[in-house]
Amino acid sequence: MRSKKLLLLATGLACGALLAAGAAAQSLRVNGKEIPQTRIEAAVKGRIAQGQPDTPQLRNSVKDALINQEIIAQEALKKGLHKNPDVAAAIEINRQDILVNAYVQDYLRTHAVTEEALKKEYERIKIQLGSREYKARHILVEKEDEAKDVIAQIKNGTSFEKLAAERSRDTGTKDRGGDLDWNVPSNYVKPFGEALAKLKKGQLSDAPVQSNFGWHVIRLDDERAFKAPGFDDVKQNLQRGLQQQLVQKAVADLRAKAKIE
Repeated sequence: MRSKKLLLLATGLACGALLAAGAAAQSLRVNGKEIPQTRIEAAVKGRIAQGQPDTPQLRNSVKDALINQEIIAQEALKKGLHKNPDVAAAIEINRQDILVNAYVQDYLRTHAVTEEALKKEYERIKIQLGSREYKARHILVEKEDEAKDVIAQIKNGTSFEKLAAERSRDTGTKDRGGDLDWNVPSNYVKPFGEALAKLKKGQLSDAPVQSNFGWHVIRLDDERAFKAPGFDDVKQNLQRGLQQQLVQKAVADLRAKAKIE
């Protein structure tokens, strides 16, 4: 009796192993062309990454989509559409995009950003942000003479907000009277940030400030103490930033070695 039970158990385990192996090797065939399980799993992972749960329904939906894609792709090949220059170029671009992404992911796996590097970057940015933030308004014009005229009008009693609405080239702030809301100087272009930090509360810039955007007339409405967010709150953003720097350096090194004609 015991040997019979052991035999049944062994048979069950063997069948289970065979079924598992069959599932792992499962693939689809459309008109004799295989859609390998690796492609099915890649498509499933893509859906899961978008927030969809891994369910039998999801997997069936993925398989249906891949079957439809394969049928249409086969018809496109029959029609010779892959020989169309625009289609061929799009296929090559897509291939390169996939290879580039694979290279970047592989590079980041072998060049991990350390906790020490993240904390060092955090301290650097925290110093750069400073300890004060400012609530300012500005009027942006094209020429220095225009900016000087705006300053003169404000000093003669014309409303800053009115002139911002009428003359500022900054479409994002002109309808708010030039209001830039609260910000630290380092978040602005350097000439603007430096000029802002020198103003006192309620003060208008005596002279126009030039940046790559044009000429600014600045008024500081208020200021207050600024506390940078905690390390844990910005850790992921810091990691993405440092990873981007690593990839940019890697690309620059590859370009330096490449023969470009």
